[in-house]
Amino acid sequence: MSRMRTEAPIARVRMPYGEGDCWLVTRYADVQTVTSDRRFSRAALIGRDFPRITPAPIAQSEAINLMDPPSLNRVRRLIIKAFTTPQVEALRPWTQQTVDRLLDTMVASGSPADITHHLADQLPLLTICELLDIPEEDRPRLREWAMAMMSMSAADETSAVAAKAGLRAYFTELTAARRRTPGDDLISALATARVGDEMLDEAELAVLAMLLVVTGHDTTTYDISNVIYTLLTHPAQLGQVRARPELLPQALEELLRFIPFRQGVGIPRVALVDVDFDGVVIKAGDTVHVSYLTANRDDLVYDRPDELDFERPDPVAHMAFGYGSHHCLGSHLARMVLQVAIGTAITRFPGLRLAVPAEEVRWNTVSIWRYPLALPVAW
Repeated sequence: MSRMRTEAPIARVRMPYGEGDCWLVTRYADVQTVTSDRRFSRAALIGRDFPRITPAPIAQSEAINLMDPPSLNRVRRLIIKAFTTPQVEALRPWTQQTVDRLLDTMVASGSPADITHHLADQLPLLTICELLDIPEEDRPRLREWAMAMMSMSAADETSAVAAKAGLRAYFTELTAARRRTPGDDLISALATARVGDEMLDEAELAVLAMLLVVTGHDTTTYDISNVIYTLLTHPAQLGQVRARPELLPQALEELLRFIPFRQGVGIPRVALVDVDFDGVVIKAGDTVHVSYLTANRDDLVYDRPDELDFERPDPVAHMAFGYGSHHCLGSHLARMVLQVAIGTAITRFPGLRLAVPAEEVRWNTVSIWRYPLALPVAW
């Protein structure tokens, strides 16, 4: 991918699913343009069998991730009003207690133990379900559906479609109930949020709640495992954070930039007009994918991009949470969960280390996310 960014930063490629070829944009500046310029549309994907890496499209037509401004701006304003940083920070003590409890269970199981199973696979789902007040008995089923939707295997297409339908039906019923009888949870806050006379309609609310569960726990689950693996295989950087705990927030930003958290691309855009990128013309109607992974390693933007450096002078913002109008609305929740989980793990276990050679760690090869299937650690 580094070679593509250097030699063919705007390249014509073919994805495993969907009709026709598409463009892949890999430079930081060009990714910024595609993700923030109104000449490129997400809404134009609706109804198209667009090129993608999953057998069935993940996004739904009413979802915020298939909206363009000004409709997108309206929905984002309502979400920001309901899903605030103070609300996330109020959840930090609960998150700390939950991390402590999960790690107590890991200790009780004995060393070595799989920290993916004991911490990463559980904490983000517990956190988002606490925020949304999802009944405990429903949580395992939601996790199974979320994982099924992300498969890149053609053999899983039927289960992925069924998972999306199951999630949609579940949240249609739940959000309607919360709108009738609001509580103190985030779904209720979203259901009752107003900006002037604007409110989320029923379909928008159901799909948004579904999106929060799928992306609100999925990515953070894999980030926890990826971050712990990366720290344990970079002992000098791990030593830095242990010696200077105040460095952790900055270190996590660098880890999010450095770690390749996906195995491909996400939701593309469609060019609404011809757009010229240094002589390469993307035609109106063409599908355009961006690579946040290559943008995060662009040597035109980052000095020594392939090095993990927790003390970069004047660090440039990474794209792990996307960019532009579709920047992740839950990034503040993800950061809080990562700070608590990673900070607690490396502080509580000063001798934390991999229990197997790094090359024996098994990695996911099925879903769009890149993460260790298990992470055996000792302490």
